[in-house]
Amino acid sequence: MKLLGTTEELESLIQNGKTILLFSANWCPDCRFIDPFMPEIEEKYNEFQFVYVDRDDFIDLCQKLDVFGIPSFIAFENGKEVGRFVSKDRKTREEIEEFLMGLQA
Repeated sequence: MKLLGTTEELESLIQNGKTILLFSANWCPDCRFIDPFMPEIEEKYNEFQFVYVDRDDFIDLCQKLDVFGIPSFIAFENGKEVGRFVSKDRKTREEIEEFLMGLQA
């Protein structure tokens, strides 16, 4: 999974193709819960580029995109937001895969 470095980099990442932003933080137990299976999800849904956004490093971006709970996912296709799975609740593998499958339609 690519780690977001700057907000400028974000603009170029979301402009081409399908990108999933994963908003997370090292201290978040619900975020650590999804860590073991995220590599398998990335492999299974390889038409998406997955980008890790550290909530603490990009708090302004989180506010701009209305991400107030983590872990959260926002999907972009060619620069446009096409879906979001944003809440403060813990996400299961099944919920994440259901979200991604919905984007493939």
